[in-house]
Amino acid sequence: MEEKNMIQVTVNGAVRAYPSGTPYRRIAADFQDQYPSDILLVNRDGKLCELHKVLDRDCTLKMITAQDKPGIQTYERSAVFLMLKAFYDVAGRENVARISVEYSLSNAIFILARGNFKLDQALLDRVEARMRELSALALPIEKRSINTDDAVELFRKAGMIHKAQLLSFRINSHVNVYSLDGFVDYFYGYMAPDTGYIRCFALELFENGFVLRLPTQKTPEKLGDFQPSVKVFRELRDSTLRSEALQASNVAELNTTISQGTATPLILAHEAMMEKKIGDIAAEIAARKEVRFVMIAGPSSSGKTTFSHRLSTQLRACGLRPHAIATDNYFKNREDTPRDENGNYDFEGLGAMDVEQFNTDMTRLLNGETVEIPSFNFKKGAREYNGNFLTLRDGDVLVIEGIHCLNDQFTHTLPRESKYRIYISCLTTLNIDDHNRIPTTDARLLRRIERDARTRGYSAQATIKMWPSVRRGEENNIFPFQDSADVIFNSALVYETALLKPYVQPLLFGVPRDSEEYIEAKRLLKFLNYFLSIPADNVPKTSLMREFIGGGCYHV
Repeated sequence: MEEKNMIQVTVNGAVRAYPSGTPYRRIAADFQDQYPSDILLVNRDGKLCELHKVLDRDCTLKMITAQDKPGIQTYERSAVFLMLKAFYDVAGRENVARISVEYSLSNAIFILARGNFKLDQALLDRVEARMRELSALALPIEKRSINTDDAVELFRKAGMIHKAQLLSFRINSHVNVYSLDGFVDYFYGYMAPDTGYIRCFALELFENGFVLRLPTQKTPEKLGDFQPSVKVFRELRDSTLRSEALQASNVAELNTTISQGTATPLILAHEAMMEKKIGDIAAEIAARKEVRFVMIAGPSSSGKTTFSHRLSTQLRACGLRPHAIATDNYFKNREDTPRDENGNYDFEGLGAMDVEQFNTDMTRLLNGETVEIPSFNFKKGAREYNGNFLTLRDGDVLVIEGIHCLNDQFTHTLPRESKYRIYISCLTTLNIDDHNRIPTTDARLLRRIERDARTRGYSAQATIKMWPSVRRGEENNIFPFQDSADVIFNSALVYETALLKPYVQPLLFGVPRDSEEYIEAKRLLKFLNYFLSIPADNVPKTSLMREFIGGGCYHV
């Protein structure tokens, strides 16, 4: 009997030999004791592989757990699959009309379920109990490739109409589907090898649906806190209704609109919706006669600058005179800027701002005094005064944009009634299909990649590399204050990914295969493949998207 070829595998500097055809799961088991969390995937020389795959060449393996971004994404995806299987088992397949996985909400996924059943906590408790039964059985999550036409027919018969519609736009002749104890579904991304890996979850009734609570990347062995922002949820719910009204609640519907040549009416309708919302905000500000400071904050690539310009236009239409002030001009001089734990300048924290000077200037303006507004010279790292004097008169309002604008510590001397606070974020509600959601952070990252390349000459690799640091700054300095806003403005546009695709796709292909950022670039490329693209010709020059692709009428 011929002996199997032995293959060299390097893990954490250790070299071991395994027979050809050994599943990665077996190799992961040999190294599991070196990791605090379950190994969910392996990174083989820069390519992610599921654990059921087998060894076929000499390689270096990096183990991926839920403490890594691809790992926690795999855990979430697998938990959703487990929940769907359990829900159908408990409620009865014939009684379920539709289960749609909507969006992330405070370490949980918000889900809507419709059908011939009463959605209450008692039902969810039974579904959760069934999930735990299936988890204890460690049932295999099997992956197989089937003909695309067969997959379309399979999901159409199963009542998953949007999934069937989505796959009808796929060029590939085959697609991968996953099965769990006879339940078949399609997912964008990798899965755990069996249900035994999914142990940390909970189901809770919430608003008109329920949430699947999940662990965090930082501590994947315990549930994350569930403290949802009610204001953000309401904006997401309202945005979902607007998308449904436009018949663009998922990529399948959007692609159908594009393929039928009716993208322009969709673009103009959504832009009109957004303009109306901005006009309503301006009218509310004008009605509050005591408001002198319009404070705007939001995470990176939310479109704060264009929004500020459009709001200023609407404020003028309401008879007010807006004046823009960037809080960046109140940075401390470089030598006074605090450093983080790594010794780098911390430009994101409140400590980087000259809070007292800002409050002194704003208070003087409020009292009718004339103030010289500074400008910050980023090359010199110093604040300068160049004769920019300002006096607030009747009808004047300041439109102030900056990451700390919702933090009361930043405006601690200003009367509450003098401030109108706006939280802006790209809260996408467009999903790939009913069971595959699009993270809001993905939409913002695509915007950032294109803008960085166009305005700063950054590569997609550089933007992806800095993104985790940007996200940490948002978690610390922006998200904790979102509920203090008077209004939340959603800057997401249903058509934007289809618009960004031809701009971002070539940039992502430029990420080197041997770089750490390649895995994320490849994931985004696969994500973009689901979209038909649309040209920018009929996107208005006032559109918020012009901040990212160029060609707008505002200086941003």
